[in-house]
Amino acid sequence: MGRLSFADVHRFHLADVTLPEGSPLAGDTCPVFGFLITHPEGAIVFDTGVGEGSAPIETLYRPVRRPLAGHLTKMGISPSSVAFVVNSHLHFDHCGGNPLFPGTPILAQRAEYGAAGSAAYAVHEWVDFPGAAFDLVDGEREVVLGVEIVPTPGHTPGHQSLVVETGEGRVVLAGQAAYTAGEYADPERGHPLGLDSAWDRERYVESLRRLRELRPRLVYFSHDPAVWDERGR
Repeated sequence: MGRLSFADVHRFHLADVTLPEGSPLAGDTCPVFGFLITHPEGAIVFDTGVGEGSAPIETLYRPVRRPLAGHLTKMGISPSSVAFVVNSHLHFDHCGGNPLFPGTPILAQRAEYGAAGSAAYAVHEWVDFPGAAFDLVDGEREVVLGVEIVPTPGHTPGHQSLVVETGEGRVVLAGQAAYTAGEYADPERGHPLGLDSAWDRERYVESLRRLRELRPRLVYFSHDPAVWDERGR
């Protein structure tokens, strides 16, 4: 099998949400990104955006969607042909498109799936939908050759990131392990919606240090259009 390249990692702008009252940045618009890895062993989706049909989410966040299915279609990929879905975590804006994938293995940390059982944590019809096929992970897991799950708790108890080995260098899909590229570059200086809002601040910083120790060439984030580049920082 030939090595993956940067061109095999695709970022999709899946939605924009308006941060609600009570948020440190209430009224601001927040982008929501998901990712696709085109791998010889099958397509891998990392995070699936904001679903439909939840009145509380519509009222609180007023999402403007760019549905994942449309992005996949433009790539010539049908949801049924996706080999794996990986959720960084199970908040509404990261797993809302999961119901597109009945029967497809959905990889999430066991600790995250347990936390999502709380009524206030997740939109349950986007997690435990008919046909949901969760494959629960305890720590690291190689998904396919060159693509590995790395646990990065802090934002949530079971947050995870995805590491992709390419011929041009290592790529990290950080998810919400850092809220922005700036926070990734300087983990001690928290973002109001990152470190300063984390479930566990100490583990958040520890997870960012772990990602940095991997010496990635590129790092992508769930809510920041900026891409951290080792050459230009």
